[in-house]
Amino acid sequence: MAPTPWISFTTDYGLADGFVAACHGTLARLAPTARVIDVTHLVPPGDVRRGAAVLAQTVPYLPAAVHVAVVDPGVGTARRAIALAAGDGLLVGPDNGLLLDAATALGGVSAAVELTNPDWLGTQLSATFHGRDVFAPVAARLALGAPLADAGPAVEPGTLVRLPTPLVRPEPDGFTAEALTVDHFGNVQLAATGALLGPLPRSLRVAHRPTGPDRVGAHAVHARTFDDAPSGGLLVYVDSAGLVAVAVNGGRAADLLGVAPGDQLRVTAG
Repeated sequence: MAPTPWISFTTDYGLADGFVAACHGTLARLAPTARVIDVTHLVPPGDVRRGAAVLAQTVPYLPAAVHVAVVDPGVGTARRAIALAAGDGLLVGPDNGLLLDAATALGGVSAAVELTNPDWLGTQLSATFHGRDVFAPVAARLALGAPLADAGPAVEPGTLVRLPTPLVRPEPDGFTAEALTVDHFGNVQLAATGALLGPLPRSLRVAHRPTGPDRVGAHAVHARTFDDAPSGGLLVYVDSAGLVAVAVNGGRAADLLGVAPGDQLRVTAG
């Protein structure tokens, strides 16, 4: 396998501690010529769904790289540590669903291995810091061109852990969809693709349905840009990932509607 000069790095480690720096140091010691792109280290702690969405929506715009992702509430348990080949990239991280959407975005998993080769791992293996002691050392070796097969035994792709499929339900006057993520601006990204929003009129109604009947409803505008709604107004649009999202012009839709990832929103003609 040819060396790659790029490694991307996505975690929930935050920026207040030394966790990110320790992983950077490991990468720099083992693969000093590789360049690291920090995607984010502010994934909410343990939020695998959010980490998976951020990674999948980012990797198509990165150079060919080894993509390291660590959102790993099961660190140190029986969950597998894995590396995947997908398209022109490699993905390294825990087998908890974090990597598969990104692998799909890169063209699908063509090979998978479990990271068990002790020669590829850190000399002191912590039970709680696999980012430093497992995933960074493996990523560095892959970036240097070491064969994926040398990292450990092959894994049947069909046995990889997958996140539950988010709800999307077309309806005669609109659709109901699960909230995938809430971004830094309070915009709520839904699991629905833009094709479901396209036929709906300019005037919409957005209702929060976390369980059963509508709890909160509000008028919204079918928009292309944030400025298509009045200041403080609710809008529904197709975001940069091609998914339906709900925003407030100059505000936070998640706060207005009381929505968290995993809740359901119903969007209908208003």
